[in-house]
Amino acid sequence: MPTADNHVKITERVSTRLKLNQLRLLVAIDHHRSILHAAAELNMSQPAATKLLKDLEIDFDVRLFDRTNRGVVPTGFGEALVRHSKLILAQISHAAQELDDLVDGLGGRVVVGTLLTASAVLLPRTINQLHSSRPNVSIAVRDGTNDFLMPKLNSGELDMVVGRLAEYRHREDFKQEILYRENVVIACRTGHPILNHKEISFDHITEQNWIFPPIETTLRRQIEKEFFDRGYPSPSNAIECVSYLTCRSLILESDLLCILPYQVIEREIDQGEIKTVPFKLNISSGPVGVSYRGVESLSPAASEFLLELRKQAITIDDRHR
Repeated sequence: MPTADNHVKITERVSTRLKLNQLRLLVAIDHHRSILHAAAELNMSQPAATKLLKDLEIDFDVRLFDRTNRGVVPTGFGEALVRHSKLILAQISHAAQELDDLVDGLGGRVVVGTLLTASAVLLPRTINQLHSSRPNVSIAVRDGTNDFLMPKLNSGELDMVVGRLAEYRHREDFKQEILYRENVVIACRTGHPILNHKEISFDHITEQNWIFPPIETTLRRQIEKEFFDRGYPSPSNAIECVSYLTCRSLILESDLLCILPYQVIEREIDQGEIKTVPFKLNISSGPVGVSYRGVESLSPAASEFLLELRKQAITIDDRHR
């Protein structure tokens, strides 16, 4: 078992010998699962890459990767060091961005992860307002589910994630702010046959074909619980989709039903393209918010984005109270 003295010795050795190229190499090997391909990405020879990795293993006194029939796979030590390497490299990138901010006062870059809930209204409004007040800020948007986005937030690849807040398993690692609460509805195209019923029962609901959010999402679990609590199996042939644009097109061009946050399809409802099925689901309103690693992790540009996000959320919340 490592002793405190051993920890100090390793820390001193690594702090004086660690090279950024070694961190970049670790991340590249983890990505490619190959030393050869990682070396090619970094424009170095395979022997040079192997030596850098070996020096790092000597300095930390652990084995970082194992060679298997699936390629080069990180050990538990390797996974931990890769995670920290991503964060260190991201922080260096943030430092460079912050220096740029200080030079021109309006520059910088923000990388935002978004979930379906935020992609239709909250995020576009925030981006438009920030782009108007700080036109030199570069904004990148990455969409996906919490299970995809949260690890990227943890590694520093994202500045924040906006949408329905992740469940408890993520909350210890990040700061989370509730911006407003969303209400979900059953959406269908105007003229859908289900709307011809004078009163809609759950039997009518179960007869339909569906679009569901991915199985790893909170909303999907709530939907399946709704079916289970009413004594029905969850539809086995439901289409899984996380893309707002795809869901919208499928609804408009078919008889599929989809459970969506009202705010996401509000414009289409106002324009008469989409209707809400008059059936009350026992699905609680969910908190829509923003997750980030802490105020100290945000660049000036990201901090401005967060402030604008809060302002736009107030306008959405006020309208739906």
